[in-house]
Amino acid sequence: MRDKKLADLPEGSENPLNAAVSTRDRSVVQMATDAVKHKQCKLAFQPVMQAHAPHGVAFYEGFIRVLDETGRVIPARDFMPQVENTPIGRELDCVALEMGLRTLARNPSIRLSINMSARSIGYARWSGVLDRFLKRDASVGERLILEISESSAMQVPELVVDFMDRLQERGIAFALDDFGASNFSFRHFREFLFDAAKVDGQFIRGISENPDNQALVRALIAVAREFEILVTAESVETQQDAAFLIANGVDCLQGFLFGAPSVTPPWKQEPRSKTGT
Repeated sequence: MRDKKLADLPEGSENPLNAAVSTRDRSVVQMATDAVKHKQCKLAFQPVMQAHAPHGVAFYEGFIRVLDETGRVIPARDFMPQVENTPIGRELDCVALEMGLRTLARNPSIRLSINMSARSIGYARWSGVLDRFLKRDASVGERLILEISESSAMQVPELVVDFMDRLQERGIAFALDDFGASNFSFRHFREFLFDAAKVDGQFIRGISENPDNQALVRALIAVAREFEILVTAESVETQQDAAFLIANGVDCLQGFLFGAPSVTPPWKQEPRSKTGT
């Protein structure tokens, strides 16, 4: 009888925690859906700094943000995990790409990286957005960097390889995001055409005092060097961490030490640099 009663309950109802998580996830998906529908999305920009002289901005990363019903800016970490593998995730990729390309078209002196899911490769609207902007100005592609996470790339590796091969002919660069965070086989570096790799922040925060992470990051840098891939360290928060990373050969640094993501474009503010450690 107990099993019969449980079978009649909505999914997740037999466990209050599961029910709460399910409700939260549905709420998050709805929030993102409403933001796309009502054009309540923004890009937040964060500088990525050159690790060596002249210590300027190498490029900016554009992070998708949505506004909730109260107008608060919601960062991607609070909604992307719930929507990444859903149709609204594909729509958010389209919005981020279009806003990023528009930013590049209006600011010919900057380079910009935009995150995307490998699932968007076959999404007609995403491809249409890219084609439309490149037809207007082919030079935009030469200043665009597309970031694909390890886990996303490995979902459909053959599709990603073909996609990268076609788009690199148009000047677009590719960065492997979250480098070191998953079971990305090093042999795939030979198959993929990544121009850069971004070492996952979990290994970077506090690295100056963490021998284990120091050894791991040195190994990741060495692998990237074998394939002539530029290395960016993300989540750099202290001068001590930056000094260690520079001494061990990273090419670029990104993190709160140099500036938090801002919906106000940093290139319109007074430039500054903290890489000279």
